[in-house]
Amino acid sequence: MAKVSFPYGKEFLEYGFDEKSLLGVLESSIEEYIPECSAEELVKRAMEKPVGSPRLSELAKGKKNIVIIASDHTRPVPSKVIIPPMLEEIKSVNPDADITVLIATGCHRGTTREELVAKFGEDVLNQVNIYVHDCDERDKLVNLGVLPSGGDCEVNSIAVNADLLIAEGFIEPHFFAGFSGGRKSVLPGVCGRNTVLSNHCAEFIADGNSRTGILDGNPIHKDMIWAAETAKLCYIVNVVLNAEKEVIYAVAGDTFEAHKKGVDFLREQCGAKAKPADIVLTTNGGYPLDQNVYQSVKGMTAAEATVKDGGVIIMMAKAGDGVGGDHFYRQMAEESDLNKIMDELMSRGRNETLPDQWMTQILTRILLRASVIYISDAPDNIIRDMHMIPAHSIDEAMKKAKEILGREDVTVTAIPDGVAVVVER
Repeated sequence: MAKVSFPYGKEFLEYGFDEKSLLGVLESSIEEYIPECSAEELVKRAMEKPVGSPRLSELAKGKKNIVIIASDHTRPVPSKVIIPPMLEEIKSVNPDADITVLIATGCHRGTTREELVAKFGEDVLNQVNIYVHDCDERDKLVNLGVLPSGGDCEVNSIAVNADLLIAEGFIEPHFFAGFSGGRKSVLPGVCGRNTVLSNHCAEFIADGNSRTGILDGNPIHKDMIWAAETAKLCYIVNVVLNAEKEVIYAVAGDTFEAHKKGVDFLREQCGAKAKPADIVLTTNGGYPLDQNVYQSVKGMTAAEATVKDGGVIIMMAKAGDGVGGDHFYRQMAEESDLNKIMDELMSRGRNETLPDQWMTQILTRILLRASVIYISDAPDNIIRDMHMIPAHSIDEAMKKAKEILGREDVTVTAIPDGVAVVVER
């Protein structure tokens, strides 16, 4: 028997597989990577040797209004490690600069005071102005032109009016933008809702290049680059994290060149060749990423890349907070025919995108290829409403999967962390 552990909430689910049926365990090698120094030192060294850019201290000279775009409470970016050295470099040459940290919420809810303290610490909050972006605050948005997608590029005026616009963030595989980090600080980070919806349109989500690990030819990525260039985001500090959310790598410098260097590093660590199988088990990496059904679709896309047509995906995500999106739930639950759901979404133009429809589209795409058995703490009726099959253990899910397939002699691929690996077809 081959035992595999799967993150589930703050715990693990373990299962013993028949070695004859288990084709492989697809994992990122990032957990084996040992950084050569501490997180603080990694960031410091990156900033001392920026990629494709002068040092931040040079960029900050003579600038009065400096804006740092920072990730919000939904991202595990270690801002306490990144922001202080950024502030130190700025103030070393420009002690009187007016510095604002603009929280990139995208279309998420606003970050609370308590979350800001936990993320940055009181010392940072006492040194800078803080503004939490609201994508629906219309009088705070400036139209910078038309995106390649055809949508209006509306960006928070605090970013637009900066003398120097810079950002912090982290790089990880992303299920339709290819990778996070870099240009994503602007779009969707500090853009208006309509801009985000246009970028996440059905046409682009359906594009074969809008997938995990793909940047070349990715139309969503193309929009994001245009927005970042037009908003004049000129310098970033991005990190790569392991499963414990510890910094193992850092890059600083030009928005695009530094991001590419970080992506190249991560790609080497997290790529795994597909092992096409009848049954594929995956997760969303456990807490905090598996708190709802909405987020767990990301982990399913890893299984989608290696499950056989007509096969079964077993998704493990605790989902203690339920669905995680009312629009998402209704779009799935109010129509029993998956093909009709997809047809309705694909009929929508680039500027007719509904909230959450990209997640509905991706889940529907997966369900049209394979059955999904969902292990969670969410109510069974909710899972059924969303066209999935509820289960409460791997043993129960495996039995149901074999019943669906109609045989015992099945092949299996395991993906312990579906959001940390790029499955290469």
